[in-house]
Amino acid sequence: MNHINIPDNKKIYFASDQHLGAPTAEASFPREQKFVAWLNEVKEDAAAIFLLGDLFDFWFEYKTVVPKGFVRVLGKLAEIKDSGIPIYFFVGNHDLWMKDYFEKELNITVYHKPQEFTFNKTSLFIGHGDGLGPGDIGYKRMKKVFTFPLFQWMFKWLHPDLGMKLGQYMSVKNKVISGDEDAVFLGKENEWLAQYCHRKLETKHYDYFVFGHRHLPLDIQLQENSKYINLGDWIGHFTYGVFEDNSLALKNYK
Repeated sequence: MNHINIPDNKKIYFASDQHLGAPTAEASFPREQKFVAWLNEVKEDAAAIFLLGDLFDFWFEYKTVVPKGFVRVLGKLAEIKDSGIPIYFFVGNHDLWMKDYFEKELNITVYHKPQEFTFNKTSLFIGHGDGLGPGDIGYKRMKKVFTFPLFQWMFKWLHPDLGMKLGQYMSVKNKVISGDEDAVFLGKENEWLAQYCHRKLETKHYDYFVFGHRHLPLDIQLQENSKYINLGDWIGHFTYGVFEDNSLALKNYK
């Protein structure tokens, strides 16, 4: 289990599902500016920053090529990390082809699976949330295809201009790799990530489960001392999580 001691007057911040580049780079640019402004504010009292996936609407790393654009957000993340603030990135379903660029270029820790953390004495289970629980059937099928080594090997031989155009089309138009159901609350008992949390609690206690992916800001009480928090998104909600005083809360960035 990963452990973080939070100094006095410091906080830990969470955000997910920015989907930069969707539906077009030009249309997402104001959202990128807004997210960079948020990063610029939270760095003042952040003990750590957790980004829970789908920062980009499509991301693929060739051996010597990374997608064009997103210079402002990448530069801000580099600045924050260079200042000594840890950043943890959890790969989502739209950036599942992330390799080692963030680790080598930005020195940001990257996780491909959910992780256990303790903040002081508070226990958390953290991940993007895709493919967990009883739902997300279509995405689970597609993830097997897209993570199959032969498929990735074939895709990397496409010219980057063609590969990126194809990937963006699949992501935005067909939503083949989206895996997101309509962003409608299914009810406390029917939310499939909440069901996943309940099953995890049968074998081990966590004070908080923190996920993205659903594009809905959710705060669901699972047990008396256990909650499931979904971070929402930076498309329509502009919500984020703040952990302070041993408590995690959702907030809205105006």
